[in-house]
Amino acid sequence: MTRLLPLLCFILSFNVLAELRATGDLGIVIEREKGNALIVNTTKHTQLAKIEKLGDLSHASVVFSRDERYAFIFGRDGGLSKIDLLQDKLNKRIIQAGNSIGGAISQDGKLIAVSNYEPGGVKVFSSDTLELVADIPAVYGEGKRSKVVGLVDAPGQRFVFSLFDAGEIWLLDLKNPKTPAIKKFLNTGKQPYDAVIAEGRYYIAGLFGESGLALLDLWNPEAGVKRVLPDYVKDDEKLPVYKMPHLEGWAVAGDYLFVPAIGKHEVWIIDKRQWKLIKTIPVLGQPVFVMARPDARQIWVNFAFPDNNQVQIIDANELSLAKTLAPGKAVLHMEFTPRGEQVWLAIRDDNRLAVYDTETLEEIARLPADKPNGIFFSARAHKTGL
Repeated sequence: MTRLLPLLCFILSFNVLAELRATGDLGIVIEREKGNALIVNTTKHTQLAKIEKLGDLSHASVVFSRDERYAFIFGRDGGLSKIDLLQDKLNKRIIQAGNSIGGAISQDGKLIAVSNYEPGGVKVFSSDTLELVADIPAVYGEGKRSKVVGLVDAPGQRFVFSLFDAGEIWLLDLKNPKTPAIKKFLNTGKQPYDAVIAEGRYYIAGLFGESGLALLDLWNPEAGVKRVLPDYVKDDEKLPVYKMPHLEGWAVAGDYLFVPAIGKHEVWIIDKRQWKLIKTIPVLGQPVFVMARPDARQIWVNFAFPDNNQVQIIDANELSLAKTLAPGKAVLHMEFTPRGEQVWLAIRDDNRLAVYDTETLEEIARLPADKPNGIFFSARAHKTGL
């Protein structure tokens, strides 16, 4: 028996090592209709687990803890779920509002902020316990509450968000969470509907109610909000909008921003040094996500119905269309692997995920998923504004 002990110890230690999992390899895929979250391995193209009954995930978004162990899922029903990616389980779930549209995690990873439609405002929670830290009602005018959109994290323990109904942008400083400091920028434009933060510095809100964009330079907030491209798209030039573009998927490549045009079959290219339009690229439908490969060499674009069975790729060097793909029925979301050698596509109406090689533009893997709509990889933990 004593001779067998070393062998038994080796076998036991080997089994423990075999079960270890690296967090940088992981991701979350949302099954929207069933309210499930799939934990996937992005290198092996495999599903590891399914976390069920997470509520209304029809507009779900996900952020990750800085150690990449936990995923925080924001549900449309006001649910906030904390998923343990290593133990394949729901750590905690709360209902924090009546209607939520997304959230963000603070620079130090200790705070989770959620933007709410109902009641309008932002709530901030401890990422450790999901206990409420701060409640910021989006009050404007004579006691009215606004829907909150375009919530992003910013350097300096700050969050930035827009008030859809009020046409305002608020800068929330949480260096001391017990005494939040708020700077309000009024009359920034009609109906800001989403926003992006470029390079951790420029907060840019798209405007649905009028032409143009609203720009706040976080390095120089005292300069106020600047209007960008106020005269580019006239109201009578717009087509019916089938799905709002997602500005958090805007592409930044060198000195250029690649921006989805609202109600038009175009991608705008903006010089971010002068904030001027330099070119428009005609595309086959209304863009939803316009996303840069991590090296910014390619820009991938998906579309609203009825053109959502196709994806187009823009060459960022030539500033022109390079390729059109037809991955399947209803391509809703795209996510690049951390260094960009592959891109994953959520193909809702085919009930599957597709993985493409971004160099050859060939499909290299498929995974089953029930009505997938969102793909989020753990590398997001180390990026500002996602």
